[in-house]
Amino acid sequence: MSDLDPRKGMPSPRLSEEEFRRRFLGRFQDPAYDPLQAELDRIAAAAWDAYSHSRKSPHTRKAGSSFADPDYNLSVDWIAASEAIRAAGHRHADPALPARILLVCGSPRSEHSCPGEMSKSFRLIELAREVFAAADGVEADVLDLSRLASEYGRQIHPCKACFSTSPALCHWPCSCYPNHSLGQVDDWMNEIYPLWVAAHGVMIVTPVNWYQVTSPVKLMMDRLVCADGGNPDPTSTHGKDARRAKEIEMAGWDYPRHLAGRHFSVVVHGDVEGAEGVRRSLADWLTSMHLIPAGPLAEVDRYIGYWEPYATSHAALDADTAIQEEVRNAARTLLEAVLAQRAGRQVAAGSALQEPRQK
Repeated sequence: MSDLDPRKGMPSPRLSEEEFRRRFLGRFQDPAYDPLQAELDRIAAAAWDAYSHSRKSPHTRKAGSSFADPDYNLSVDWIAASEAIRAAGHRHADPALPARILLVCGSPRSEHSCPGEMSKSFRLIELAREVFAAADGVEADVLDLSRLASEYGRQIHPCKACFSTSPALCHWPCSCYPNHSLGQVDDWMNEIYPLWVAAHGVMIVTPVNWYQVTSPVKLMMDRLVCADGGNPDPTSTHGKDARRAKEIEMAGWDYPRHLAGRHFSVVVHGDVEGAEGVRRSLADWLTSMHLIPAGPLAEVDRYIGYWEPYATSHAALDADTAIQEEVRNAARTLLEAVLAQRAGRQVAAGSALQEPRQK
């Protein structure tokens, strides 16, 4: 076997028609669907046909002259995502437009779902947003990841680790989703990618969950791998041809850093343990993607209501005016770095040097 031959040997995940129908129809349990059983049977038959023939991207069009293979049939979903990223890149590069800050709320907790109470992360995001709202020539976008748990049809599907087969196989933006034949649709990342691209600064506020970032933050992180070395031309690999991607990598891959040069701030809060480690891991991740730390005050890890009851944690935040001001200072530091960079007053030492090793 050649070193470039894709390794095989895992058991098949394919379902029988009976099991497929059981899972598909299991989504329609509400009594309101009872009069529609005949229609649902026909829809289930159509869904089985799409699944059994693996029609991942049922709507395609020719890639066109700007791609390596102009005649390749590209998914219209991917084309739309790519065009949105391109438009966001133009906004990012236009000095006449306001500076953009992306505020990421990493907590899944929401008053509109099971907990019945807002998250402390969202409250801290609001403090930061007020700083940016008061600044001239600045606009802020809030990416509230709690919507994954509280909003219908809002999903971030898991990364399939194409990059670990070859960076050329990891397309920018991700082409793994939507996969219509598997029902892997409503993927939020095609809206999230342009937010990151348009931003001049990114501020992440997140709690600690079991010494780690929250599930929503980790899903977003993993799916951003294509932004750091990913292939902007799926036709060069004829879609997901693993061997072709490996050949391209071995011929020389330049690892394009699609988010390089943006500044970042990280605020991590916990109640007992893990805040420092999560703050450090987030900063390391962002730095590895060639984003730039805004400054020491832009990175904060603190405990709110340390070893106190969870039931009074919001009251603990009310009383902790120090962390409130630390979050404002983190936002101010990020704002200062972004504005200085856009005005040409800030230079990151070593930024022009060529790294001898890529990721």
